[in-house]
Amino acid sequence: MYAITIPEPGGPEALVWDEVPDPVAGHGEVLVEVVASAVNRADLLQRQGLYNPPPGASPYPGLECSGRVVEIGPGVSGWAVGDEVCALLAGGGYAQKVAVPAGQLLPVPEGVGLRQAAALPEVTCTVWSNVFMVSHLRPAETLLVHGGSSGIGTMAIQLAKAVGARAAVTAGSRKKLDFCAELGADILVNYREQDFVEEIERATDGAGADVILDNMGAKYLDRNLRALAVNGRLAIIGMQGGVKGELNIATLLNKRAAVTATSLRIRPTAEKAAIVAAVREHVWPLIAAGQVRPVIDRELPMNDAAQAHRVLEESGHIGKVLLVAP
Repeated sequence: MYAITIPEPGGPEALVWDEVPDPVAGHGEVLVEVVASAVNRADLLQRQGLYNPPPGASPYPGLECSGRVVEIGPGVSGWAVGDEVCALLAGGGYAQKVAVPAGQLLPVPEGVGLRQAAALPEVTCTVWSNVFMVSHLRPAETLLVHGGSSGIGTMAIQLAKAVGARAAVTAGSRKKLDFCAELGADILVNYREQDFVEEIERATDGAGADVILDNMGAKYLDRNLRALAVNGRLAIIGMQGGVKGELNIATLLNKRAAVTATSLRIRPTAEKAAIVAAVREHVWPLIAAGQVRPVIDRELPMNDAAQAHRVLEESGHIGKVLLVAP
């Protein structure tokens, strides 16, 4: 088969479409013929040599895909050759085939095309696990999402609204904020021009955000804590703004707040399977009902993954960038 390889870490040009050995479905795995994958920030870090795949995972980038089952490994039940699926991966999505633990497979949801389904696994699993399974967002509470126009952000807005919560977002342009508003975002903050702590305080009559989903890490740590409500929950899922920050313990204590940080890729297979099962139970019906949809900025050929990485690095996109296999 062919896959995107990284012979040497570097810029987008380091991504090479090359012939590689076919993967084999091991015990508890199925082999999927990839129709599409999607680009995530973690892929950019892997390309730069900053985020290696976990032990035993495919060396090729790509944390999600959609496609058709072409082989069933030993110990697998409930799936059949020919099934149209999408999958959460630890790596290997930028390829023509990938071996997937059966617990990380999802059927293509009703109302979504096979290619477009590649935009769903990573964002739905990330948002559902952090915002609902860990942070327990409830109806009438306020969720603040940094990067509201990203793949994660667009999914978080929709899921928050679907359960009756308020959605607040930060983004860097009027175009992006307008799109977030179309998805249902209630509070819009241009982080280039406004202080999100002040804007959240004003919009919530001083109460603050009950849950914050943060992709920035250190840069926003202090301000996120100040923006939290009493009994608020801060879920950190990225470190685009650095890895070391100072935490005011007095503020944390006074607000009786909680700070969690998770990475989906390195979780044990059983934990990923539990998240996937929860997504299938709670999110897939919302997609089938038309309440939630994947947001896709553009589709590019998989052998032009370098251009897809440039698009993400320029940060002008809204939603997901897909890579379509030949």
